[in-house]
Amino acid sequence: MKKLFAVLLAVLALGFAGLASAEDAPAAAEAITAVADAAAEAAPEAAAAPAPTVNKGDTAWMLTSTALVAFMVIPGLALFYGGLVRSKNMLSVLMQVFVIFSLMIVLWFVYGYSLAFTEGNAFIGGLSKAFLSGVTVDSVAATFSKGVAIPEFAYIIFQATFAAITPALIVGAFAERMKFSAVLLFMVLWFTFSYLPMAHMVWYWAGPDAYVDAAAGEAAAATAGFLFQKGALDFAGGTVVHINAAIAGLVGAFMIGKRIGYGRESMAPHSLTLTMVGASMLWIGWFGFNAGSNLEANGLTALAFLNTMVATGMAAMSWMVAEWLMKGKPSLLGAASGAVSGLVAITPACGWVGPMGALVIGLLAGVICLWGVNGLKRMLGADDALDVFGVHGVGGILGAILTGVFANPDLGGVGVYDYVANAVAPFSTSAQVTSQIWGVVVAIVWSGVVSVVAYKIVDVLIGLRVPEEEEREGLDITAHGETAYHI
Repeated sequence: MKKLFAVLLAVLALGFAGLASAEDAPAAAEAITAVADAAAEAAPEAAAAPAPTVNKGDTAWMLTSTALVAFMVIPGLALFYGGLVRSKNMLSVLMQVFVIFSLMIVLWFVYGYSLAFTEGNAFIGGLSKAFLSGVTVDSVAATFSKGVAIPEFAYIIFQATFAAITPALIVGAFAERMKFSAVLLFMVLWFTFSYLPMAHMVWYWAGPDAYVDAAAGEAAAATAGFLFQKGALDFAGGTVVHINAAIAGLVGAFMIGKRIGYGRESMAPHSLTLTMVGASMLWIGWFGFNAGSNLEANGLTALAFLNTMVATGMAAMSWMVAEWLMKGKPSLLGAASGAVSGLVAITPACGWVGPMGALVIGLLAGVICLWGVNGLKRMLGADDALDVFGVHGVGGILGAILTGVFANPDLGGVGVYDYVANAVAPFSTSAQVTSQIWGVVVAIVWSGVVSVVAYKIVDVLIGLRVPEEEEREGLDITAHGETAYHI
């Protein structure tokens, strides 16, 4: 290609110089050859971007991260929630989390991945990759570095675990009173019309290699999801996962109603031992959730890992100390809940902020989410059984907004990268916080509207709530014919 391009240049140059006359043809030929050889040596190759390379280390890290996220759900989330309910409903919660995870994995491969991560419009993708059509072992997915990719299968299965954990989070809000069939139908509707659009709006883009110049960058940005275009930053799921699920849970708590005896009978957790075990599994699995979201194994991955550790430890301490001051005693449930609140709050920020930013986010998350599950819960008046909104909603909103503050390089953050200039872009805290608020508001409104409609559809078709006598006896026996414990 170099030599052909040089020959063409030489012909044009010599033609203008008048060397192409019949008499001078031999001289012209020699001149053309000489110029071509010189140009081929001196001229750089016309810029054809090299194919992205796949690194075995990145691939191994992504598969490890995927396993860690699955570990968060089954058994982590299942045991965390299971320990918090009464013993007569232990198996029902385990069953809901386990089956929801299984169902969402299937739906993700059937149509979820395609709708979330193919080009369509600003709100949803298309069905070009339904049933993973066209994806092979040689297909690649973009990372956040130019010229670096991972196998598309690795990206698909990693994102599948996110799609599976998010609906599972919702069940904590209406635990101990919703029909199992109603749970599954609601999850199918909500996954399709809330999770997939939110994932597309926040995370879908053409990838860094599309940003070769300003014009190409504008064209690529125009194909991205709505909130990506708005500049909203969500490294691992503050809006897509936590706020999205928390709003669905809160709507469900209102629409399904309070548990029988709520506020009059003891509904204390039946096994804080299992809750602590589940919380610990969540903490460990969350490293895959957050650090895996960098899609590579490099320094930024290490930063996300570190921030997750720092924020979680700080939130556990701040919740415990605040509760100690308020109630006179520190509790295991408080420490475990504080850790989860820190995990939630750092999720959108983990790859954008520095360690000091993560420390502040954790400190605030513990105290503010403690208020969320006490003062705010009383103000709302909903029976959010396992405090899904108080932890995931409040923590997710806090973390999403503070991402816009602490991503500032002047405060130790990494800033926002300009892939056209190949450098960190100038940072405006006010502009970024505005973008973050866009993400929060859209997540609240979108999930809220979809949830109301989905719960109503389910209620009309099969009913939301189990009969009173079944609720009193417990869902383990009445819904599944089993019991967790035989005494």
